[in-house]
Amino acid sequence: MNSSSPPEVLNGLLAQRHSCRAFLTDPVPREVQESLLQMAQRTASWCNSQPWQVHITEGAATKRLRDVLRTAPQPGESGSDFPWPREYRGVYLERRRECGFALYDSVGIVRGDREASARQAQENFRLFGAPHVAIITSDEALDVYGAIDCGAYVANFLLAATSLGVATIPQAALASRSQQLRRFFDLGDDRRVVCGISFGYADTAHPANGFRTSRATISAAAAWVSA
Repeated sequence: MNSSSPPEVLNGLLAQRHSCRAFLTDPVPREVQESLLQMAQRTASWCNSQPWQVHITEGAATKRLRDVLRTAPQPGESGSDFPWPREYRGVYLERRRECGFALYDSVGIVRGDREASARQAQENFRLFGAPHVAIITSDEALDVYGAIDCGAYVANFLLAATSLGVATIPQAALASRSQQLRRFFDLGDDRRVVCGISFGYADTAHPANGFRTSRATISAAAAWVSA
């Protein structure tokens, strides 16, 4: 039996992982979820603080949360626990547009069709049909460093899921409903919502899962200083 080296395994998982935007309704068995969480729990964190807490829905709870999220927030209720980016500019704006246009092209949305693009954006709050969503929170006292640690946790959650054949999509959009999530999960005032991760098994026949995003070259992201 051929055995891949650790770099080959990791590179394969990184290449295989993608944001799934259409799921089958089949639930992920609890033992598979627990294996996923056990792997993600090995994430490195600042001073080993491990600030993440994870609330996962399944069964009727997922439907109930989906119904909550598809209801417009009450006045003054919308907003994230963390500041949104001030703006996307330069290459960051280009990459954002590339991703958005690729999604729209895959599902047949004509550029400029704001109604259709708005409907697609609402899929975030339908959890793209996933049977589960994991809401990631951090301790408010840790501020940005807690969020950074949670970002590392999210990355490992995605790779662990991929290794188990589970599809995922990390969703900043869910953080915009932090007050709704706080009520639904009975979160304390000391918890800040970082993001959500919808997960399940991919609907591979859905056109929204038929595209992949590009990555910048190493020279665009890294530089060596030798003297």
